[in-house]
Amino acid sequence: MNREKYYLSEDELLKPENMILLYARGAFPMTDEHGVLRWYLPELRTIIPLDNYNIPRSLRKFLKSAKFEFRYDTHYLDVIRNCAARETTWISEKLINAYTGLYKAGHLHTVEVWLDNELIGGLYGVTYKGAFFGESMFSKVPQASKAALVALIEHLKEKRFILLDVQYMTEHLQMFGAVEIDFAVFERLLIKSYLLDCVF
Repeated sequence: MNREKYYLSEDELLKPENMILLYARGAFPMTDEHGVLRWYLPELRTIIPLDNYNIPRSLRKFLKSAKFEFRYDTHYLDVIRNCAARETTWISEKLINAYTGLYKAGHLHTVEVWLDNELIGGLYGVTYKGAFFGESMFSKVPQASKAALVALIEHLKEKRFILLDVQYMTEHLQMFGAVEIDFAVFERLLIKSYLLDCVF
């Protein structure tokens, strides 16, 4: 993070009250390949516009017959650990502990996909006012993570959120209408979203 200098230690920055202030500024944490946790504030940001998103037709058709069950915030730690369970991950144990603090403070939320009472996919992110900052997703069966994203978008619309931040563009996100915007535009969306007091 290079927009300004922060003189707090890593442990201080990971306290819930400081983490949410950094998220509110548009920053997000990632652990690098050397195990160092850093905060990032890229000049180009990716969002899924909640007033102009897309759900692929084939996915809509699939979801009509799928027997997925969606739950929210019931197994947050399992969701995070599944997201971290890959060969290369930026989600370190220290960050998982920090996310636990955010969960207890009411700022971390999950969308979970269940099938036959088994957690098969999901995502998690951080909320502040009318903004949802998406962090990671996982899938154990085809389409589960996409289904979680559809559930998230529809849930945020219902709860009147303004901003769905997804950080970086991927092919997976592009099919949902994700767009890249300059940080100045992103910052204006942050300010607009903070006029609301949404409850996830």
